[in-house]
Amino acid sequence: MSTITLYGIKNCDTVKKARRWLDDNGVPYHFHDVRADGLEAAQVDTWLRELGLELINRRSTSWKALDEQTRNALNVENARDVILAHPTLVKRPLLDTGRERRVGFKPAEYQALLKA
Repeated sequence: MSTITLYGIKNCDTVKKARRWLDDNGVPYHFHDVRADGLEAAQVDTWLRELGLELINRRSTSWKALDEQTRNALNVENARDVILAHPTLVKRPLLDTGRERRVGFKPAEYQALLKA
């Protein structure tokens, strides 16, 4: 299995649950803090191609802080620039197995995805 990366922010409760699950199940991974470590345009483009606007956390403080015009105009074509300017818009956690990416945390989904 290739290197697994978990994207999120350190103080997010759902990210903490996902990290605990990975640790408890002996799954080696790298944690990437989107706020502290930032994101790259090519990486966001890949996520948007695969996940579409499911990538955006519309319940986040970052989403609510965007002006109404930006929120209403957001689409797959212009989302990259908004995400790069506000990395905490990414729905957390984002699990990247090297083969596929998933947002959110559901233990059963992680179990199915990561079984060797």
